[in-house]
Amino acid sequence: MQIEHFALNVPDAIAMANWYVTHLGMRIVRQVEGPPHTRFLADESGRVVMEIYQHTKAAIPDYFKMDPLILHVAFLARDVRAERQRLLEAGATPAGDITITPAGDEMTFLHDPWGVSVQLLRRAQPLMG
Repeated sequence: MQIEHFALNVPDAIAMANWYVTHLGMRIVRQVEGPPHTRFLADESGRVVMEIYQHTKAAIPDYFKMDPLILHVAFLARDVRAERQRLLEAGATPAGDITITPAGDEMTFLHDPWGVSVQLLRRAQPLMG
């Protein structure tokens, strides 16, 4: 099987989609006009799709209160430090320091402006070939 997408219920799907397009290089591949304002966002590779929406049938989690280890969206970055600073200037907030793992991976966590945890990482060795 192949994963088609993962989905998050968020407080402002339109603004969040625009922020991810502008600041994280994603693109909207499908959208629903009107409630629940669904946006399907593809990453630069076109292989990963994130669906965001504002659905009233379910509670919107308080993402700011969630530890990034519970849920995060990870993005590869050539320069973790520079990308972290750029996203902080664009409205993200820190959710941890920059760390280096025993495997040599450099990573950090941020909260996007709606509280969803975003991880920036540079792998010493690619996860997939």
